[in-house]
Amino acid sequence: MNSLLGLGKYLFIIPLLGFGFGHLSNANAMAGMVPIPGGALWIYVTGIAMLAAAVSIVIGKWDKLATTLLGIMLLIFALSIHLPGMLNAADAMAKQGSMGQMMKDIGLAGGAWMYAAGLARDKSMIG
Repeated sequence: MNSLLGLGKYLFIIPLLGFGFGHLSNANAMAGMVPIPGGALWIYVTGIAMLAAAVSIVIGKWDKLATTLLGIMLLIFALSIHLPGMLNAADAMAKQGSMGQMMKDIGLAGGAWMYAAGLARDKSMIG
């Protein structure tokens, strides 16, 4: 069972890698979704942040900080981009798409914080 649970961290980084590379390769197309000035710059910054969190998890260095900050970033995405998109959707299909994105970011934020909390608990039990 322990090896199955250990697989979870690698499954967790798959979306981070996909979204991180997606941000870097589609920054200009995504820039219009950014609710603050800076557009594409913020897309690049957040893409790099996702890739950095994934690397941090894999190598086991600064992973508690990385997953704590990742959770904050994802919750900001959910509340500042996807929630308004859902509330202001022009039709049911757009509303459902925004809601799915919001739920995805909330779930990943929760997973990031569970990882950080578990890591903190494991390290405090060891040392």
